[in-house]
Amino acid sequence: MRKDVNVTLFGLGRSHAVYREGLGCTLAHGEPLADIMPPPDDRQPALLPEIAGPAIVPPQSPELATALDRAFDEPAQPPYRRTRAIVVMKAGRVIAERYADGIGPETPLLGFSMTKSVISALTGVLVRQGKLKLDGPAPVAAWKHPDDPRHAISVDQLLRHTAGLALGSSLQASIGSAFEPVNRMKFVEDDMAAYAASMPLATAPGTAWNYHDGNTIMLSHLIRNTVGGHPADALRFARRELFAPLGMRQVTLQLDASGTIEGSSEMLASARDWARFGQLYLNDGIAGGKRILPEGWVSYSSSPTPNAWVGIGAGFWTNQGDSFGAKFRIARGWPRDAFFAKGTIGQYTIVIPSGRLVIVRLGRSPNWPPEADGVFDLVRDVVAATREKGKMAGAD
Repeated sequence: MRKDVNVTLFGLGRSHAVYREGLGCTLAHGEPLADIMPPPDDRQPALLPEIAGPAIVPPQSPELATALDRAFDEPAQPPYRRTRAIVVMKAGRVIAERYADGIGPETPLLGFSMTKSVISALTGVLVRQGKLKLDGPAPVAAWKHPDDPRHAISVDQLLRHTAGLALGSSLQASIGSAFEPVNRMKFVEDDMAAYAASMPLATAPGTAWNYHDGNTIMLSHLIRNTVGGHPADALRFARRELFAPLGMRQVTLQLDASGTIEGSSEMLASARDWARFGQLYLNDGIAGGKRILPEGWVSYSSSPTPNAWVGIGAGFWTNQGDSFGAKFRIARGWPRDAFFAKGTIGQYTIVIPSGRLVIVRLGRSPNWPPEADGVFDLVRDVVAATREKGKMAGAD
C-alpha cells in the first residue's frame, strides 16, 4: 500500500511525502523511490523476559498513581503538557502505565531524536561483532583520502557530535535555523548521508562539540554499508540483532529517499517497546543471558562528552560529569546515575540503575520552558514512590 501527500507553505516550495506499509513516510524530491520491501517478520523469539501482560498495568501503589495523575493533568494555563504515554518499569516489569485517549500499549509513537540512541545501539552491535571500530578513521568513501581533513573523523566522534562537520546545529529552534545546512539535508536532499559527507569541516575532528542530525545520519550510512549496502539489509539487521531479541514488535524505521535509515529522528515504536529498549541498557547490554551490546558499552554511552553543555555521552544524554545540563537535572530531583534517550517536544526513555528503573514518557509538549513537559516532576515522583514502597507487586 502506498499513499502520497503534497504540502506547500504559502504556495511556496513543495514537499512530497510517500507512505509505504512497513516503511512509514519518506520525503521524496523528484526521483522515484527505490522499490524496497520491509523484511518479513520471522517471529524470532524474544530473549528479554516479558515486561507485562496484554492488559494495561495500573499503578501498583497510591504514590505511583499520584505520579501519573500529575503527569497527565493539564495546567490551567498554557503551556500544556499533552502527555500521550507513560510506562514505568522496575527490575524489568511494568509497575505503572497510562495512555491518552486513542493510544494503547501497542500504538507506535514517534521518538524523534530518541532514534539517535537506537542508532548508537546498532553501532554498538557492529562494534561487538568487530565490523566497526570506535577509533581511527570512519570508513566513509568520501573521506578516504588521507589528505582529506575529514579522514580523521571517527565513529566515536560521530556518536559524540564532535566530528566537526559544517552543518549548523540541531538544537536551535528559530526562523533562521530553517536555513541551516542540516535542515536542507533533512527536508530537501534525497540522499541525506551523501549531503552530510560532502560538507567541509567547521572545526577539526574531536576539538568541539556541536549537536546536529548529520552525525547520526552518517552512522546510519555506515550501518547500511557495513551490513550489506541495501536498505533491506539494514532493516533486517536492526530487527534480527536488536528489536527481535528485545521483543520490540511495533517498530518502524523510516528511510530517506535513498533508502538509508533516517536515524536522527524517524523511528516509531510503542511506549512498551521504548521501555524494552531502556531495559537493555539497565541490563548492561544483555538480554536473556545473551550479550547484545559490547561489554562496557553502556558505561561508554553514558560517559560525558567534554564541552557538551547539555550533558550528552555517546548516543545518550547523561547526568554524569559537570555539565550545565547534568547539574540542572540533578537539582530538580534526577539521580546522578540517570541517563536517557531524548527527543524533541517531550520524548524520554530514562534509565536509572540505582533504582532499577526505566521511565518512558511520550507527548507533544513545548520545548520551552524546560519544565513544560512535566518530566522533572515525573522522575522525582517515581523515584520517591518506588523508594518509599520498597517492595511492590511486580517490582522484584
